[in-house]
Amino acid sequence: MRYLPLSAATYREHRNRFRQHMEKGGLAVFHSNDIMPTSADGSMPFKQASDILHLSGIDQEETVLLLFPDAVDPKDREILFVRETNEHIAIWEGAKFSQAEASELSGIATVLWTTSYDATIKRLAPQAEHLFLNSNEHLRQGNEVETREERKNKELRALYPLHSVRRSAPIMHRIRSRKTKEEVAQMQRAMDITGKAFERVCGFVKPGVKEYEIEAEITHEFLRNGSRGHAYTPIIASGYNACVLHYITNDQVCNDGDVILMDFGCEYGGYASDLTRCIPVNGRFTQRQKDVYNAVLRVQRASIAMLRPGTLLADYHKEVGKVMESELIGLGLLDKAEVAKQNPDRPLYKKYFMHGNSHFLGLDVHDVGLWNEMIQPDMVFTVEPGIYIREEKLGIRLENNILVTRDNPIDLFSNIPIEVEAVEELMNRRKVVA
Repeated sequence: MRYLPLSAATYREHRNRFRQHMEKGGLAVFHSNDIMPTSADGSMPFKQASDILHLSGIDQEETVLLLFPDAVDPKDREILFVRETNEHIAIWEGAKFSQAEASELSGIATVLWTTSYDATIKRLAPQAEHLFLNSNEHLRQGNEVETREERKNKELRALYPLHSVRRSAPIMHRIRSRKTKEEVAQMQRAMDITGKAFERVCGFVKPGVKEYEIEAEITHEFLRNGSRGHAYTPIIASGYNACVLHYITNDQVCNDGDVILMDFGCEYGGYASDLTRCIPVNGRFTQRQKDVYNAVLRVQRASIAMLRPGTLLADYHKEVGKVMESELIGLGLLDKAEVAKQNPDRPLYKKYFMHGNSHFLGLDVHDVGLWNEMIQPDMVFTVEPGIYIREEKLGIRLENNILVTRDNPIDLFSNIPIEVEAVEELMNRRKVVA
């Protein structure tokens, strides 16, 4: 395994958290993702479904997890199914988990081959009153391809039409949003690798390099440190490209005098990091670039201070907007008198700061969480204000990852340079290490 997994004790804790929200007589079923095809005999790299990874730690296709706290036989109260390996698979694909290995990693005593799933569910479902079925209920999801979980859910509904169905997703959103200590430590590993990549590119960038060359340097540092790669498609946006929020083409030349907006993050052990930094191509910011940069930095620091337990995310974003409004007036981009009579439902600052300031972070870069409930300790959020001035071909966004605590928020990217002077010093000091 390329990465260090969490402990079996942590996976047990995750499952216990889920069980605490189940109704009596409930049987919960979780499935792994498919290996998705490309064309001919090609396939995409396997990416495990986040929920089953959170509950079991098994990062392998054709995995199924059953949680049935009220099963008559204690051995049936949690069952893990893994793909049965054989000599042919071992030769062509490499070894898969043995039952003993899967048990040791997950902390689940009863581990069967996936071929036993159908017979087992037919044996256990009649004992259950409710089927807890999982689905992707992310606010931004737009799946056009049916997942393995959706197929299996249809099969269960057809087999047991008189069982009541409960949604697992709201429970998963609740328990995944509050991180255990080991999860935070795993995310910190991802962030530390991301920091190494940032230092690497600061010593690499110069006028004339291509955006994709910078992306390659980042990828190199990720892979050499045990990551499987990027947690999301990286944005390497120089000049005007930085004003395109989801620019991922990364194929332009970085010109002298421009600023590069780099939004990237390492994935480690399934957990994401999410960093944005802006650096001058030639190693020195102009005064205007500094002024905009420092305005964004002040908004970020004020935003971090406001990220406290007991705050509703919608209210938090409104307060961040007020801080940004003040900075945009100071930069001469907004008129104070016009702001005073603006439509509060269409604030003027949105012309230059049009996206949200924070989102949940965890196994997914836009992680699941309950947006209609108060922020709580042990949640991790991004904080990423930005100012995008298209007419000046200048986009500045600064993003750090913040752990909410009962006291002061903790910046998990605190060791990565962010001040103008520190970035310039790093760019003019660092040399790429092969």
